[in-house]
Amino acid sequence: MLITCKNVSFAYEGNTVIRNINFSVESGDYLCIAGENGCGKTTLLKGILGLIKPSQGFIMSTVTAGQIGYLPQQSPVQKDFPAGVYEVVLSGRFCMRGLRPFYSRADKEIAMENLERLGIADLRNRCYRELSGGQQQRVLIARALCAAQKVIALDEPAAGLDPLATAGVYNLLEKIARKTGITVIMVSHDIENAAKYANRILHLQQGQFFFGTAEEYIHSDIGKRFLI
Repeated sequence: MLITCKNVSFAYEGNTVIRNINFSVESGDYLCIAGENGCGKTTLLKGILGLIKPSQGFIMSTVTAGQIGYLPQQSPVQKDFPAGVYEVVLSGRFCMRGLRPFYSRADKEIAMENLERLGIADLRNRCYRELSGGQQQRVLIARALCAAQKVIALDEPAAGLDPLATAGVYNLLEKIARKTGITVIMVSHDIENAAKYANRILHLQQGQFFFGTAEEYIHSDIGKRFLI
């Protein structure tokens, strides 16, 4: 298993906010951590990334921090970032530079490969803040992929997008997992799209409500309650 959570709980100031999480993901999985706002999705994601420690249980991982590309929720200030698309994507290789003062030829080739993979190579000379919301998300996913060797983790990557752009992001992530073998771990409250594109669902509701394949979720009593 690539990442395994065993009886994991998280607490803030002595109050448990999420409890008894048990699941595993493998290479090439597309896991959606779904649930309503405030159920602990982002907290769990940060725990998986090693940004916070569980109050109980443990998280086992064969992935190092340098093998993960992370896309947090985008703030209004970030959406107005005055940089070129190519520079934003290339910056995903920053941690790979080590002591080198400049990006290598390989870094630049990887940046262009990800621009092409996400279908935005034609935007490489555009200013990031002039793009549509859907285009910006593709740029940020390309940037995260520049850092990702085994896992790409995303927190509400389709937030604020229209239905067409949202479907495009979910579909794109499904292709990344299937074609590259990179594991996708995505936080979303959009359970309907999650069940359509992800292959595994972890549904939180004051703890672990469901974990299994998307097909199992669709046919479960829980899935029938939340899917239209």
